Amino acid sequence: MSKEPKILPVVGWRELVHLPDLGLHAVPAKIDTGARTSSLHGEVIEEFERDGERYVRFAVDFDRQHVRQVCEAVHVDVRGITSSNGETQYRYVIKTPLKIGDIEFRAEISLANRADMKFPMLIGRSSLRRRFVVDSGYSWLQTPEMKVQKGHKP
Repeated sequence: MSKEPKILPVVGWRELVHLPDLGLHAVPAKIDTGARTSSLHGEVIEEFERDGERYVRFAVDFDRQHVRQVCEAVHVDVRGITSSNGETQYRYVIKTPLKIGDIEFRAEISLANRADMKFPMLIGRSSLRRRFVVDSGYSWLQTPEMKVQKGHKP
């Protein structure tokens, strides 16, 4: 007996996402099924311990708005992450709620220097798996405050 496939919401190749526990809202994110782990542009300031748990304090810079947001999150791990150019970097990994459209879930996110990238956040396939399908021909499908766009121009 076959099981009916679950109908999943569709995301475009870019969306505005929310990290409510970090106080970050409407963060421009590129959807990237080629990346396993999601990543966020963040500069690590310090590690510390609170109530027996390891935390990391980091700054997220939004250069276009000239804004720096300092965030704290439970520090899950330091992992070797292989970037698209094949280089392995050791990065802090945090776990925090991530909201895309109406779907909110806990996601593992590596902190990386994305200053040279067009998007401060990248959503990898681990966050997408069993939650969303991707239509790379559109943008803002889960971002009601933006007009849906067809095509790939950044």
